Amino acid sequence: MNLRGFLHLLIVYLVWGSTYLAIRVAVRDESGFPPFFMAGARVLAGGFILWVWARLKKDRVRPTRAEWGTILASAALLWIGGNGAVVWGEQRVPSVYAALLVGALPLWVAIVEALLDRRPPTLKMIAALLLGFAGIAVISYPELRVARGPELLPTLALFFAPISWGIGSVIQQRRPVALTPEASSAYQQLSASVLFLILALGLREPTPHPVPGAWAAWGYLVIFGSVIAFTSFVKALRLLPVKIVMTYAYVNPVVAAFLGWWILGEPITKWTVVGTILVVLGVTGVLANKRRTTAGMNAIKRVSFARRSA
Repeated sequence: MNLRGFLHLLIVYLVWGSTYLAIRVAVRDESGFPPFFMAGARVLAGGFILWVWARLKKDRVRPTRAEWGTILASAALLWIGGNGAVVWGEQRVPSVYAALLVGALPLWVAIVEALLDRRPPTLKMIAALLLGFAGIAVISYPELRVARGPELLPTLALFFAPISWGIGSVIQQRRPVALTPEASSAYQQLSASVLFLILALGLREPTPHPVPGAWAAWGYLVIFGSVIAFTSFVKALRLLPVKIVMTYAYVNPVVAAFLGWWILGEPITKWTVVGTILVVLGVTGVLANKRRTTAGMNAIKRVSFARRSA
């Protein structure tokens, strides 16, 4: 077991679970922060901090032309398509439901990897993923039941977000850059800030006038979400299989549900409780299946080595 990888994943579990609440506080109607302007300012500040950090560590901070391709693809898929859709959706959707809808991420990652590898996941892995997805559906059912017409658009954006984030995560793992995680994260976020600015200007977002609470939420997103947790996410992708890293999407809703209830008074219903149980069972199944698969592959490698040595 890669302990460092799981420690970084634990940071992602806890911190990104709390960022749904922070995003909701930053972009709800009375906050004064237009969504894409807020997101762009967040990644601009976070990227700059990480770039300075990389420079102080004397890391290599000049990407090659090939590395720029991975960086720009990751910026577009992870930040614009993934995080941007969440930020836009949370103007209308409670933080707990945003986290729950994004919880389909591991299922999409499994589908993307199966298509790329031309090797379908095992039946046990599929069962675990579907169990977790069933939990997501149970928790989000009350919100989806009452949404009509334009009210469905934020929900649809939140369904799109995990697809984009999943594709970006697979690309980032399969086309790794030689930069340090800090430098790689810095360039991804700085690139995303330009794309967010283009979106904000193209959509003619109003001039921001954030209230103090929105500024505090923005600061939390910069330091904890963009600098600490995103760097841990990049490190986890380098140290752990992508299917294991993507299980954070199952844990984040549990954290988001508790914080939304505790701080914003968002309700925790019987649907939330039953769905959370299914989510936890799904995560357990994914992790257990991965351990068995890894053990089996190691056994095959040992047999193959023994045959070559005989």
